[in-house]
Amino acid sequence: MGKTRLKKRLREGLFLLDGAMGTQLISQGVEPGKCNELINLESPGLILRIHNAYLEAGSDAVVTNTFGGNGFTLTRHGLVSRLADINTSAVNVAKKAVGLTKYVLGDIGPSGDFLEPAGHLKPDQLVTAFHNQAKALVAGGIDGFIIETMSAIDEAVLAIKAAKSAGGDLPILASMSFDKRGNDFRTMMGADVKGAVCALIAAGADAVGFNCGTATLDDYVELAKRYITEVKATGKDVLVFAEPNAGMPAVIDGKAVYKVTPEEFASAGKKIYDAGVTIIGGCCGTGPEHIKALAKKLHA
Repeated sequence: MGKTRLKKRLREGLFLLDGAMGTQLISQGVEPGKCNELINLESPGLILRIHNAYLEAGSDAVVTNTFGGNGFTLTRHGLVSRLADINTSAVNVAKKAVGLTKYVLGDIGPSGDFLEPAGHLKPDQLVTAFHNQAKALVAGGIDGFIIETMSAIDEAVLAIKAAKSAGGDLPILASMSFDKRGNDFRTMMGADVKGAVCALIAAGADAVGFNCGTATLDDYVELAKRYITEVKATGKDVLVFAEPNAGMPAVIDGKAVYKVTPEEFASAGKKIYDAGVTIIGGCCGTGPEHIKALAKKLHA
C-alpha cells in the first residue's frame, strides 16, 4: 500500500517541513555566490546528506534544492541549457532520501527581477520560465510544489498559474517574505498580509504562508496569527504554513550569524502551531537541530 497522497496528508494534522538549504551548504564549505542548484549534478551526495539529516530530525518532507532553478536565475550563471537536468536531478536526490513514506516538495523561488513597470519582465516570459521549471520538477516525480520567498504578489500568482498548468492536481504551497514595519507586516514590494492571502488563494494555492524576511521570533508568531485571521476571513478552506528564520541575524566579520537556539526556535514554533498553523518548517539559519527540537516540542 502506497503512502497517502500529499494533498490528503496535509489535512491530517501536524506536518513538518525541513529547514534551510543555503545555510547548510555554506556550513559544508560551499562558497557564497556559487550556483547552489548546480550541486545537484556535481555533488548529489552532499544534497542527499542534508536531506537525510532533516528527515532524521523529524521532517515529514524535504524541499528540493531548486530555489534558483528557474530560467532567469540559471541564465545569470550560464546554466539555462541545463535547467531540466538540474531540476530533475534535485528531485531524484530528494526521492532517494524520502523513500516510500515521506514527501518531496519541488521548490520554486523568485526570478530575481520584477514585472513591468517595476522591472523588465513581461507576464508571458515569467509564466514560461516558471512552467519550464515546474515541468522538470514534475518529470522528476515531486509530490507537490512549494513556491516561496516571493515579495511581489503578481509574480507569486504567475508562479502558481505555471505550477498548476504543469502539475495538474499536485498541491501548491505558496509563501511571501514579510518584514515588520511599525505595527504592520509588508513585503519588500509593499504587499500586506490580507492582499497576499486573498490573491494566493484566488490563484489556487492549497496552502498560503510566510518564510524568510527580517523578523524576530515574536514577530513570526504575530504574523502567523494574522495569517490565520485573514484566511478565516476569506471563508475558504485553505491551510496556513510557516517557515520562519532563526530570528534576525547579526553580521559578524561580514557574515550573517543566526543566534537563535533550537530550543528558542521550537518554543516559537509551538506558539505558531497553537495559533492554528499545522505545516511548519524553517528558513534561513535553521538546521536539523532546529527541526529536531521543533519535532520534539510538537510531538510531546
